[in-house]
Amino acid sequence: MNKVKLDKIIFGDRTIPFIGGPCVIESKEHSLLMAKEIKAITDKINIPYIFKTSFDKANRTSINSYRGVDLSTAIEIFQSIKKEYNLPILTDVHTPDQAEKISDFVDILQIPAFLCRQTDLLVAAGKTGKIINVKKGQFLSPRKISNIIEKIESTGNKNILITERGSSFGLDSLVVDMKSIPIMQSFGYPVIFDASHSIQAPGLMESTTGGEREFIPTLVNAAVASGCDGLFIEVHDNVEQALSDSSSQWPLNKLETLLKSALHFRKAYLDVK
Repeated sequence: MNKVKLDKIIFGDRTIPFIGGPCVIESKEHSLLMAKEIKAITDKINIPYIFKTSFDKANRTSINSYRGVDLSTAIEIFQSIKKEYNLPILTDVHTPDQAEKISDFVDILQIPAFLCRQTDLLVAAGKTGKIINVKKGQFLSPRKISNIIEKIESTGNKNILITERGSSFGLDSLVVDMKSIPIMQSFGYPVIFDASHSIQAPGLMESTTGGEREFIPTLVNAAVASGCDGLFIEVHDNVEQALSDSSSQWPLNKLETLLKSALHFRKAYLDVK
């Protein structure tokens, strides 16, 4: 497997890096608070940490839903996080021009699941030379991920991560097939598990996406036991008041316990590997 390196963080090694933070930028103050609090937890239990938040949630269910902040505001917030906490940052991009404009201020560009086959976006992201994390679309077989990898590799960029986030099941829910983790790893790149979006119920509500947060620990432990190379979990200090995906973010005050559990399963996986 190609190991993907981000300074001292290595995806595809014995460690299990954690990508986490609020779904969307709600304010500068909130973003800094979340970066500080999550960093304190990951430092305490010695888990490599990448701060995650989106500046533009372009795929919200309703036209009236909160989308985030403009690009210039996001850049200023990302610069503040790096200055204050020296954290690597992951954020989504939805268009080729966003990839180019934001790449100097973040470390990982994430391709949303709904856009995972968009050739122009994948190529533009690849050309930045940044690490590219592609969310496998819930409409794709894990074996189809090879075509996505080829599009990014065409730019000469082999800093690629693939993220499992569930597959469509019926009209209103998702299901995770843990076989997808080793299947996608077989294409030569690390596979991340996204626990937040895997427990969503897209058709449960008319104008928002529902979710069953209580199943996040079950899926996290199963994915780690299945050999995933990193975890992605959206985290909020007040999940009920979150401006996006409130039903699928994990409470900050329960994060340490969840990550400690994941570390136990990681050790068990490595012991029998």
